[in-house]
Amino acid sequence: MNNYKANSDETIKEMLNSIGKNDINELFSVIDKRALMPELNLPDALSEMQVQKTVNSIAKENKTDYECFIGGGSYKRFIPAAVSAISSRFEFNTAYTPYQPEISQGTLQVIYEFQSMICNITGMEVCNASVYDAGSACAEAMRMAVRNSGQNKILVSECLNPEYKAVIETYAHAGDINIETVKSEDFRTDLKSVQDKLASGEYAGLIIQNPNYFGTIEDIETLKTLQKAPKTLLIVCVEAISACVLKKPSEYNADIVVGDVQSFGNPMSFGGPSAGFIASLDKYKRQLAGRIVGRTLDADGKQAFTLTLQAREQHIRREKATSNICSNQGLAILNAVIYLSLLGKNGVKQAAYLSSKNANILSEKLAQKGYKILNKDFFNEFLIETKNSDEFLAKMKSNNILAGIKVDDTKILVCTTETNTQEELNNYIKSA
Repeated sequence: MNNYKANSDETIKEMLNSIGKNDINELFSVIDKRALMPELNLPDALSEMQVQKTVNSIAKENKTDYECFIGGGSYKRFIPAAVSAISSRFEFNTAYTPYQPEISQGTLQVIYEFQSMICNITGMEVCNASVYDAGSACAEAMRMAVRNSGQNKILVSECLNPEYKAVIETYAHAGDINIETVKSEDFRTDLKSVQDKLASGEYAGLIIQNPNYFGTIEDIETLKTLQKAPKTLLIVCVEAISACVLKKPSEYNADIVVGDVQSFGNPMSFGGPSAGFIASLDKYKRQLAGRIVGRTLDADGKQAFTLTLQAREQHIRREKATSNICSNQGLAILNAVIYLSLLGKNGVKQAAYLSSKNANILSEKLAQKGYKILNKDFFNEFLIETKNSDEFLAKMKSNNILAGIKVDDTKILVCTTETNTQEELNNYIKSA
């Protein structure tokens, strides 16, 4: 068995000594004990049929019929059955990365269509083949801005999703990048407070989310008139479906647009997997993380797809690479392409409008019941104030409702999508 161990006992001991730990258990002591599995307590061997019956009986203990009002970056949306039926076909059951890409013409065409769709939705000129999620997309966009300007300071909105912010901070720490937080007012970024900083040229860029984490649509008119230095980039993080009905980021002068396509045909799945994208103006394409698929003609004059830009460390010298991201989320973007193709422009807009309509109905009824709605001009997520967030969420859960995300001791982020029925909205009001 030692032949298959990555590290010998001596190597493990040397590694532990270098970080001041005595053994593996001490290294993992920070992990919640409930997440650790000291040993596998498995029963005696069973036949396949017995295993299936046993597992099914255990699975029945899961409660899966909650009415869901949770958002914050991952959304329960309607996914046509055709999405999984097509994406699970054997033609797509291949390595997640086309390492011999020109052989995988179908896979490359899917990526090309994905890039084209994202450019259409965001108004940008070029898009990469996707990254891991919106958090990594934000971080890679930050690094693009730093390389472009030569500055190591970045402005980040206080209203950015905290998970995305955590990823940015990790990248910034490793890359010696200084992050300054832009404060908010009434759960909207105070853009006027950073006007002078943006014009100074001392900052690589501004990262802002629209709609922001609290669901508020940012001040687009102010974004359009922001005066910034030529090399200071405006990076906008969008929620995919909202971008289909709100003004395109290109209309308020975004340089780079990032986001997540989980809303496009991908289930919540306990938070993943998903796919992030980075789209930008054409002049920044050589700074994009990952790779880009292009369309051309082969020697016979037939349409052909190929990887045109691969500025990743697998293909070029590490010091020249834009990123160490070595793949793209092939299956997740395949689902997104199929979803968008099936629903079409009008279908996606209808899903977005229904999501926003449900949020406005629910917020109005909660306000009538005495709850304070803390933000306005929201898309499909909004903040409510309660006496005690934990008690409110526990009470709602006991009534079969996942009522939202706890923001702090009194604030809850509530989300609706097109899947929430009128009956579910009424149940929420009745139980609140």
